[in-house]
Amino acid sequence: MGSNFQSNGQQAPEGMQAYAAPSLFQPHRTRQAIRDAYEKKIPPLMGYYAGLSSVPITRFLAPMGYDAVWIDWEHTSCNVETMTTMVHETMFMSGGRSIPWVRVPGHDHAAIGYALDAGASLVIPQVETVAQAKHVMSSAKFGTKQNGTRSAPPFRLVPGLTDMAYDGKRDVWQNLNDQAAVMIQIESLEGINNLDAILTECPDIDLVWLGSLDCRISMNLPANGGMGGTEPEWLAAVAKFEATLKKHNKPRGGFSFAQGDALRAASEGYAFMLIAADVAKLGEMGQQLADARAVFAN
Repeated sequence: MGSNFQSNGQQAPEGMQAYAAPSLFQPHRTRQAIRDAYEKKIPPLMGYYAGLSSVPITRFLAPMGYDAVWIDWEHTSCNVETMTTMVHETMFMSGGRSIPWVRVPGHDHAAIGYALDAGASLVIPQVETVAQAKHVMSSAKFGTKQNGTRSAPPFRLVPGLTDMAYDGKRDVWQNLNDQAAVMIQIESLEGINNLDAILTECPDIDLVWLGSLDCRISMNLPANGGMGGTEPEWLAAVAKFEATLKKHNKPRGGFSFAQGDALRAASEGYAFMLIAADVAKLGEMGQQLADARAVFAN
């Protein structure tokens, strides 16, 4: 029988705790976790979608221990302080077992910095061109070696308390470049057609998400709730997307509400999967009410 304890008698870190930085104010070593999941050293990261800007809901769900929490700053109305609090609630209430990801509202340099300064990894929506991808990656990195233009936050990390470099060798800012991951979303046919050039010019992109809902709408196809379709032009676009990821050896992220063997089959090529959503669970309450009313209708 295996042991959950290290040789020093302390409990060994579990799940994403194994990728935690020296301080929970810093992002996890998410880039490594994603590669390990893609190379099947660990299972895909399994997360839930936080579609509501709700600190109390985040505080309630974080201790459940999902590998990841997707905080949707793009489609939910909240300020920087609320986003930052949700990131910190995820980190601290989970004890480092859950990695916060923030989908930023567009490609704004300041928004990218706010999310990274809070300690999150990034989801970048609607990337269509090399120029956009270069801007995003520049905004997310420190130093000219990675074409970085990110500003170092002088008081976000407290000297000697939360600014420790995880490798104990390089400057903390160099380490941070290797910690937070960047996931881009391809949400149009133009993005699919440009993906090869995007990944060639921006090799530090960690994984890619095909936004099926937006992509189908942009192609003037029925939305189908983002569940895909069988139109020849859609199948060709998806095949091109998948072939490009394979060429560049890049993992993908995506939704999957499948269970059991179907979930395992759906995970092929994925390093990151959203398997639950707060909005989906709340949406079930309407049917529960209808079912209850039906009991007393007769």
